[in-house]
Amino acid sequence: MANQKQAMLYGLATVLLWSTVATAFKLSLQELAPVQMLVVACASSVLVMGLILVLQRRWHLVFSLSGRQYAQSFGMGLINPCLYYFVLFGAFDRLPAQEAQPLNYTWALVLAYLSVPFLGQRLRKLDIVAGLVCYAGVVVIATRGAVTSLSLSDPFGVFLAIGSTVIWASYWIIATRDQRDPVVGLFLNFLFGLPVIVLICGMTEGFGFASGTSLAAAVYVGVFEMGIAFVLWSYAMKKAENTSKVSNLIFISPFLSLVFIHFILGEQILSSTYIGLVLIMAGLWLQQKKVREREEALIGDV
Repeated sequence: MANQKQAMLYGLATVLLWSTVATAFKLSLQELAPVQMLVVACASSVLVMGLILVLQRRWHLVFSLSGRQYAQSFGMGLINPCLYYFVLFGAFDRLPAQEAQPLNYTWALVLAYLSVPFLGQRLRKLDIVAGLVCYAGVVVIATRGAVTSLSLSDPFGVFLAIGSTVIWASYWIIATRDQRDPVVGLFLNFLFGLPVIVLICGMTEGFGFASGTSLAAAVYVGVFEMGIAFVLWSYAMKKAENTSKVSNLIFISPFLSLVFIHFILGEQILSSTYIGLVLIMAGLWLQQKKVREREEALIGDV
């Protein structure tokens, strides 16, 4: 039980950090282009994850991989952070935070669907129902409640937000075959991805970074969303005796995020956002229902 309590505390800390990042995204993008923000955030993440590995006395693991695994680090780095965060930041640059953030949460459903052809998992009826409920919420948010007209608030912004879920889910499917230590793997992905991001930034927006709040927010994203939150969540999963209880904490994050979005960014939260978010969370809850039941049955057998 002590481990489970620790897991819940780590999980709650992670959820709190995740709840702030949508606000940090928008603050950073007020004066930085998405690729500039990505340079700062990725560099900050590399530094903080390197420091974590040193403090944990696991730095030597960075140099213990095979040539194939270093090549894998470069390939996965092109997906995350390069492609994923560039698309995600592009979505937040175009959409209000209250719209981009809930749409991004549908990645868990996309992961379930992509697992069918790529991991050989079975598509259940409940997955289909969950998808209908979830994407009904997407339509409500994307149309700002004008469902019958199907007039999207920003079609390309919505496309980027949904596209980011496909990229993120694809990344985790590839990661199922990753034999590297999770923190070492993420550190190397970001380390190898950073020069590519710097090159693209230099060829497009340049390095005239605005100082002040936007720069600080980009550093915050790199340190906490890309770095510390990942480590805390890894600890939560490792210590959990019942991972379902810890995983359920993520349902708090999008609603808590709206509080920060309203009071810090000053966005007036639309009723369509609340309705759509409830539908999305309900769909994700349904999608996870069988997983929870199976885990509880295994615990009961033990």
